[in-house]
Amino acid sequence: MAPTDFTEPFENKESFEKSRSESIDTTPSRGRSERPTFDRRDSLASLSVAADQRTYAGEPKWPSGWRPYTCLLGGFFLMFNSWGLVNAYGTYASYYMQHLLPRQDILLFNLVGSTQSFVVLFFSAVVGRFLDAGYIRYLLIVGTVLLTAGSFGLSVVNGNAGFGDGRYALIWLTQGLISGLGMACFFVSSSQVVATWFKARKGLAIGIVASGASIAGLVYPLMLRFLRDAVGFNDAQRYVATLTTITSALAIFIARPSPEHLTRKPERWRDHSVFIDTSAFRNKPFMFLSAGICFLFFGFYAVFFNLEERAASTGLGAREPIPGRPEKVETQSGALNTYYLLSIMNATSTLGRVCSAYLCDHFGALNVHAIVTFIASILVLGLWTTASTVPAAIAFVVIFGIFSGAVIGLPPASVAYILGLDPEAQSKLGQWVGMMYSSSAVFALTGPVIAGHLISAYDDNFLTVQCWSGACMFLAAVCMAAAIYCKRRDDAGLQPSSPPPGTRSSSAAVSSLGITTSPQASEKDMV
Repeated sequence: MAPTDFTEPFENKESFEKSRSESIDTTPSRGRSERPTFDRRDSLASLSVAADQRTYAGEPKWPSGWRPYTCLLGGFFLMFNSWGLVNAYGTYASYYMQHLLPRQDILLFNLVGSTQSFVVLFFSAVVGRFLDAGYIRYLLIVGTVLLTAGSFGLSVVNGNAGFGDGRYALIWLTQGLISGLGMACFFVSSSQVVATWFKARKGLAIGIVASGASIAGLVYPLMLRFLRDAVGFNDAQRYVATLTTITSALAIFIARPSPEHLTRKPERWRDHSVFIDTSAFRNKPFMFLSAGICFLFFGFYAVFFNLEERAASTGLGAREPIPGRPEKVETQSGALNTYYLLSIMNATSTLGRVCSAYLCDHFGALNVHAIVTFIASILVLGLWTTASTVPAAIAFVVIFGIFSGAVIGLPPASVAYILGLDPEAQSKLGQWVGMMYSSSAVFALTGPVIAGHLISAYDDNFLTVQCWSGACMFLAAVCMAAAIYCKRRDDAGLQPSSPPPGTRSSSAAVSSLGITTSPQASEKDMV
């Protein structure tokens, strides 16, 4: 069912305000018969708290019917075919370096993957605004066509895919640009459409959707690797393209938003305010979070894109020798194939995405996000740089994989946390998430390229990129901590210093950690 169509931003605002005000206890004090009056600041705080409480108290923990869960599956497929392909690119890069383009610089291979990331993120603001206007079906159709064209195109641009037959410009065009445009239509859509159904368990639902990227990062590398040995690269890529097409087409029919979700259709699409909500720039928690995401993309994917190369160059991973590029060290006993390391990291990130999403519903997404990002930076700086044995390398990919899933999967939930549970504010979720990702697009493009340059400039010394990646993630955690501080300060500033006459304060429902109160506790506070 399509979302409710409102030509004005909030056509049902009056009824919403009425229902909100009814949730606030306005019992007159003894000797009074009139309703107490509020000043604007106290009213805003009371309404915000009451709306939060009523939302959790009135909504079932899990929605009824089959539509929410088919939508959840559709969102999973959308993430599977957007950021999941970014996660899987490391295996492609390793094959290009070994067979198709053995004489090219590692910087160029990183550029293909970073182009995917850039395109997906850069167009997120536009996609998010179209989502808020209710045009998700058109976005998914366009995305499916583009991704299908790019995926099948990659299977025909390299001739017979023999040694040295790769054509870099066409690989960049099909895999980096065309596929990236299709993935951009899916990325923000995946979490936004699911959030319209799962109100009380929004964090967990988004986490399940985000796990699609991890599962894809496991499935696509293994699928490509084993099919490539059996039928060759071109046919293997055609099988991969078939899988992406089928799952994307299925998502068109099942990834549908809740009919109760408010849509915002502008009168004039050419107005810049349609795509850029200037009020977001006055929201300090959002601005600090956006800065953190920029630092995150500056260094995060340098780990994924260079994991296999680092393992092979230090003897911690096994792979086929590259003609003309003899390995500098002997492979250690018991070393796994390098593509297994990337698959393990993506597999364990599924656990991190789902578990962190569950914690978000209890402790607040932004708080969880800051903590896991800080831990991930310590793992890169402390464990990856010192891993000199095969068990240590495996330990790193397992542990970092868990936390990396949380780090990269929580940004939409963190924005939803900053917006609060007010339906009016939540109707801007797609736009704000898109703005956040678009602002980080340039960093996602240049970060892996800088990492590749550092490796080449320092004679394949991966310590440089490890320090770069860890430092960027640490700065991201610092920015998120600043966002938490501003969010708590704003929440405290909105709460009235003393309750209006005849009422009891409901501010206890808002915890500094974002812990949700139970329905019983909420009703008690409201009496």
